[in-house]
Amino acid sequence: MSKLARTVSDFLGARPQYTHDIAKLQTYIDTVIDWEAAHGLVLRAPKLNDSASTGDWLKAALVPAPVALAPSPIPRGEFEKVVALQPALNTLFDRISQDHEFLSATLESLGTSDEFTARVYDMYLKQRALGIRKPGVIGIHRSDYLIDAPEGGSHGPRAKQVEFNTIAASFASLSSIVGDLHRFLLERTGFAGILEAGTITKSQLPENESLTSIGDGIAAGFDLYGKRDAIVVMVVQPGERNVYDQRWVEDRLWNQHGIRVVRLTFAEILARCVVGSDNRLILGEDEVAVAYYRSGYAPTDFPSEREWEGRWLVEKSRAISVPNLAYHLAGCKKIQQVLAQPGVVERFVSDRKTAEMVRECFVGLYPLDDSEEGKQAYEDALADPTKYVVKPQREGGGYNSYGEDIPKLLGRISEEERRGYILMDLIRAPGFRNVLLRNGQLVASEVVSELGIYGVWVSDADGNVVVNRHGGHLLRTKASDVYEGGVAAGFAVIDSPLLV
Repeated sequence: MSKLARTVSDFLGARPQYTHDIAKLQTYIDTVIDWEAAHGLVLRAPKLNDSASTGDWLKAALVPAPVALAPSPIPRGEFEKVVALQPALNTLFDRISQDHEFLSATLESLGTSDEFTARVYDMYLKQRALGIRKPGVIGIHRSDYLIDAPEGGSHGPRAKQVEFNTIAASFASLSSIVGDLHRFLLERTGFAGILEAGTITKSQLPENESLTSIGDGIAAGFDLYGKRDAIVVMVVQPGERNVYDQRWVEDRLWNQHGIRVVRLTFAEILARCVVGSDNRLILGEDEVAVAYYRSGYAPTDFPSEREWEGRWLVEKSRAISVPNLAYHLAGCKKIQQVLAQPGVVERFVSDRKTAEMVRECFVGLYPLDDSEEGKQAYEDALADPTKYVVKPQREGGGYNSYGEDIPKLLGRISEEERRGYILMDLIRAPGFRNVLLRNGQLVASEVVSELGIYGVWVSDADGNVVVNRHGGHLLRTKASDVYEGGVAAGFAVIDSPLLV
């Protein structure tokens, strides 16, 4: 750990102080918004109204992405630690995905409590029974952390894992550009008017390769397919607003690697693709080498059987899906909870020091099933719900329950349904003041930040590792009284780390 952040008090004292007087910062609004527009840090504008069709979207109108006006403090030692840890986590989750016995035992313990996860698991079993062999594996991951730094605690600030994402990990492109924005503001303005106390230097703003790493990882997996004139299909949600974060990946694939990308929904895959000879996925006259999912992580992505059939068309073909079904399942919250049990990490990680480093980032995780541990966790959650968060097997933000909402949830669902949830110790990240820019308005707020580290994994059909590396970072910042942290869900803004 860096000297500055050896204790919680050191970390708190090393942070710069930002203003709460936004009246004197109005000149920043045009500067930042214009910079965002010039550098592709944008989202598609929302629908005109709730009943508008996709054709009614203001496709030509863009809105600036919500951002923090200045970078937010993260302990340098913890940042460097989780960056260094990412390849080990990539390896861990690849090994989990290959352990059919472990996946089956863990996911079958959910019973009938989670229909969506059960549907993905059934597809995985069906694919396995057919013996479908893919040319390789591509993993685009993100491990998310909060800085646990309770005042008066017995240890220094520590990065604790919130979750490990294996599907549709977003904002890699825009996150990198926000780092560039903060470097621009530092050089141009020195954060004059924002910075009330302390200093910010360029060396505190780490470079971020997430703009390029995702595309480069997909390209490395594409090469394993062995057909240079094949294409990548990016599987997207209808009416996607975060389209430009995705377009940067598409741009990297074409300009750096000469790989064409076609954007399709799962329903469009069903309507326009066929599985031809030798199990090849065909779109018109093109062969699909890779299907990169930026959709498919929530039940809302499958409003009808057409979407499920579209996904199965990909999964039963030779095309490499990102993630594959086993990777998707390995990212379930139940897997995260079981990993925290004694000896489970060691099942997959033989090196003791590496296993200890992985365990060090965990907080308490408990089942909510009918086991003795699950019954005790249920009682503990009811007795003091402010200490916990309850999580279902979901991605995308807005699904978790906190504080006094926990007894309401647990009182509403059946004992069978509880098996689909886990209980997690609440990570108490220290708040600090920053200025957020959203929808053209500045807000000075007490905030907390969530750090994500991207991981890129590529291996061939025989399991030989081609790529295993970290792929840059994401920082999302939100008001400290808001529990959820999704930018796309409207809870947070995109930020960059200030290493202290």
